[in-house]
Amino acid sequence: MTEIGPVQLIAVGFGPEAEFKGRVLEELVALERNDTLRVLDLLFVRKDPESSELEVLDYEGAELGAIVGALLGFEFEGEQDGRGEATPEGGHAFGLAQEDIHAFGERLEPGNAAGFLLIEHVWARDLKRAIRDTGGFPLGEGFLTPEAVAAVALELGAMVEAIEELEREEAAAAANT
Repeated sequence: MTEIGPVQLIAVGFGPEAEFKGRVLEELVALERNDTLRVLDLLFVRKDPESSELEVLDYEGAELGAIVGALLGFEFEGEQDGRGEATPEGGHAFGLAQEDIHAFGERLEPGNAAGFLLIEHVWARDLKRAIRDTGGFPLGEGFLTPEAVAAVALELGAMVEAIEELEREEAAAAANT
């Protein structure tokens, strides 16, 4: 199997008033172009306001949605069960289980929609390999909540300012050589 960077599922909810004008897709294309991430799959669903059933939304573009759809429990025509006996490397596992992914759809309010984006963090391939090669293993990961960020906001702001100052100094030094 080809080495792959860390894979993340991002689930984003949208209310009935959401206006899709391509901004999110434009940002994804830019991130792919910069080899930051690779979109592996994408699926939009909506919870029917009357039946509360989760339904796949049809959208223009490439044939996507089979992987995320399978994680959500959808069965597509002609789909084959390609699930293997994958086990976490070194016996250390964390992240989203299939039950967690199902819960995203269940928690969606009737009339609301959700986009499920499966991405590979291309930028982290070598970092993942280096950690594994030195005997490291995952303990956990995740984006900080707004509350967690607020608890260290002053420190984060100071760190960002210090890094930006160093970057300005390095750029000025490079321009003078």
